[in-house]
Amino acid sequence: MTDQPPQLFTAVDSLLAAVDDGTVLPVPAERARLREAAGLTPAAVAQALGVRVASITAWEAGRAEPRGERLEAYRRLLEGLAHRYPATTPPPAPTTLPAPPPPAEKTPGAPPAAAAAPDTHATPAPRRPPGPPHRPATRKPRTPAGADPRFPHGPLAVLDGDGRAYGSGGIVLDCPAATIPELAQWTLAESGLGAPKLHRHGKDADPLIVLTTAAALKLGLPQRLEGQEQRRSLRLPPDHPVVAQVAHAQWKLTQRGFGPWARIYRTAQGRERRCVQLAILPWDALDPRSWPGVADMDPAGIAHVLATYAQRVITPRGSTAVCGLELMTALRPPTRAVRDEATGNWIPGHNPGSLGTAPVDPAPPEATPEHPAVVNSGWKGGFLNEEAYQWVRPVEQLSDEECMLPYAIGLDLNTAFLAAAARLDVGLSAPDHFPTPAFNPKIPGSWLVDLTHIDLDPRLPSPFTPDGTRPTEPAWYQTHTLAYAQELGHDVHPIEAYLRRETGAYLDPWHDRLRTAYLDTLADLGITRDLDDRAFLTAIERHQRTDPALAAVLSAIKATVKGGIGKLRERPQGRHHRQGERWPALERPTWRPDIRAAVISKARVNMHRKLTNMANMTGRYPLAVLSDCVVYPSPGDSPLDVLPYTASGQPQPGAFRLGPAPGLTKPEGVQPMLWAVDLMEQGLNPARHIKGGDAVHDAGK
Repeated sequence: MTDQPPQLFTAVDSLLAAVDDGTVLPVPAERARLREAAGLTPAAVAQALGVRVASITAWEAGRAEPRGERLEAYRRLLEGLAHRYPATTPPPAPTTLPAPPPPAEKTPGAPPAAAAAPDTHATPAPRRPPGPPHRPATRKPRTPAGADPRFPHGPLAVLDGDGRAYGSGGIVLDCPAATIPELAQWTLAESGLGAPKLHRHGKDADPLIVLTTAAALKLGLPQRLEGQEQRRSLRLPPDHPVVAQVAHAQWKLTQRGFGPWARIYRTAQGRERRCVQLAILPWDALDPRSWPGVADMDPAGIAHVLATYAQRVITPRGSTAVCGLELMTALRPPTRAVRDEATGNWIPGHNPGSLGTAPVDPAPPEATPEHPAVVNSGWKGGFLNEEAYQWVRPVEQLSDEECMLPYAIGLDLNTAFLAAAARLDVGLSAPDHFPTPAFNPKIPGSWLVDLTHIDLDPRLPSPFTPDGTRPTEPAWYQTHTLAYAQELGHDVHPIEAYLRRETGAYLDPWHDRLRTAYLDTLADLGITRDLDDRAFLTAIERHQRTDPALAAVLSAIKATVKGGIGKLRERPQGRHHRQGERWPALERPTWRPDIRAAVISKARVNMHRKLTNMANMTGRYPLAVLSDCVVYPSPGDSPLDVLPYTASGQPQPGAFRLGPAPGLTKPEGVQPMLWAVDLMEQGLNPARHIKGGDAVHDAGK
């Protein structure tokens, strides 16, 4: 590895495959044209060059220029794109679904060719006509703009029962596999499926094959798993014939076994992984709560949805929660190549800013009660309770004026956890214990502090507890919660703390990629940042009917955010776990309840800050808060009747504001005020039920 090219050039090569060195940078307008012609987002280029998205934007606008190694790497990228997309060639027009390539078939020794397919967003791909089709001898499938030439057919394919594999961009491949081992071999050797790594120190994504019910049955899999309805035993038994086939063909399964998301692999050869990810649709691989309606689409439609998600987020490799966690690691790989000074060879070394390869035990107050660090130490000192709001204002605190208002309006913060993850410093190393430390708002950690003396307006939830009640004893808090107490003008005197010496904005790349994916998908649905508030409300009201496929992608992106944060503190699963025993999630470096607490703490603080500003600007107080949803009494049935505006009609900064960006607001629902008061009197939370027609039904439970 001593002749390995510079790391930045390697990253660029993963985008271009192979390009020649350039000499000068094109003019700013040409830089943007080349990137857009290749179908690359600013975030993808920024990731490859190791800079922020704002730097790419500035370079393309001519406000700044790259320097040093980044100048050379950026020049290399632009020259490579210029070879592929000369100025006389117009860039491809953006569409919801790319036009399919012309028909082609595979020839001996060549990659599998694409068969023609209609617009899969409108109609399913046609069945092959009887008899042998015309097979051009040398024609190959067209590689989509910006695609890695190693993976000409995209990241995944959906296999039907007739041996057709539907890929991204309308591609349809012939898959002759009759068994699972044959399918794995075909996928790695002939399919041309896969995706390039998201970080220069990372790994390429394994190809994904999605099995429809017909395909699963054809390959010898049962239509349902035993215990599937109870979400138990979601894997084939070890003595199932398909599991035996896999073992006989010298393939291996991960410890998860053969379940809805099965990973089949052989030992890597050098740097080349030999691994195939399967998703079995009849086994509920696509949870309808995260992927609404996708499992019921035709294979081409499923391929379109999943490929869009793969291109914008990550190739699916499990639930959206698993994808959220895997995305963190893909964007912050634990290792990088470093030179061994003794031998001169390149060896794996720690990648700065990552969580490393070894799991780190939390401090006792950051753990869960069943964690070995708690059980084995006999810890009795309490636990960190940084959770999202679940608060309802006492009915007796409602004024007559509020009760007379006709409506209750629900406002929802867009991807509140994603907004909280932005520029968030978290601990990267193991915790150290400090008795009676001085509070420092710049140090991530857990602090034992007495906040019982702080008295706040009872018409607002306390920012220090999830249920919004005033603290009654000293408790453990995350740094952001205590920093907000200082912001409100109160002294903070920790009794003890568990702090981390190594810190960093670990979630920044994760935030940036998901934010871009979220906004790009909203924009495709007609919800853009340049809309005024009335136009925004109209676009939000109709966006799910505009394109169900893109609406499903949007749902999956939001589920990826919440699920990924939740996975940072995955609890033990299964009936056989015993207190104090380790469970599989603890072996991950990403089992980090302290990072989860930091995100949730910041999100709750952000919510309280907006609630306070709303009260100061408008005199309005919430009826209830549930996580990222808040309900207000309103004189009208529109958020425009509640939100504060300046005399010139502009939204007031600091309060809730309408808009598509993470942290801004969209309507969640509207109900009669009497309906909300009735739920409050029953001890129920109106924010939980304000969205839909099941509100009254749920309220009666």
